[in-house]
Amino acid sequence: MNDKLFSESCVQNRAPILAVLREVFADRRRVLEIGSGTGQHAVYFAPELPHLLWQTADVPAHHACIRAWLDEAALPNALPPLALDVNDTAWHSDRYDAVFSANTLHIMGWPEVERFFAGVGKVLEPDGVLTVYGPLNYNGRYTSESNARFDAWLKARDPASGVRDFETVDALARAQGLVLHRDIAMPANNRMLVWRKP
Repeated sequence: MNDKLFSESCVQNRAPILAVLREVFADRRRVLEIGSGTGQHAVYFAPELPHLLWQTADVPAHHACIRAWLDEAALPNALPPLALDVNDTAWHSDRYDAVFSANTLHIMGWPEVERFFAGVGKVLEPDGVLTVYGPLNYNGRYTSESNARFDAWLKARDPASGVRDFETVDALARAQGLVLHRDIAMPANNRMLVWRKP
């Protein structure tokens, strides 16, 4: 059995995301990727950002695939995946000066989104940076027809999931002492949110 799964969306969004990470992670050292998925983002970003130690993390069910990508790439600065379920607190013990997560908030249920931010508040060092990529609503409205269709598809698959509202997500970040630094328009009606922890 081949553990190395492939995500087309990772290929489509990786270059625009990297352009942002080059800037906002320029002075970072250790980044925790929450929800590494297939592992494709890690093996693309790590060699392009060689000053960073890139820590992959996801639920154990995804580890075989992440390891398959990492083993093939053999990168010195991309680490094997940590077991990270936002509902557990085991991952709160380490510290990072950057956290990255792509296409995760709309997959989780809202209680998990709350625990995601609570956990980030614990692991992010002072002056740390949190970057989150994905679709968002503003003022309770979809930013595009494609996002409305995507939200309907998500909810049909899992009623607890769905495209999140920027305002409620930002409120969770602010509750952890994070300050919104940038809100960047990305291709395919996605956003990149960048928070800093003063």
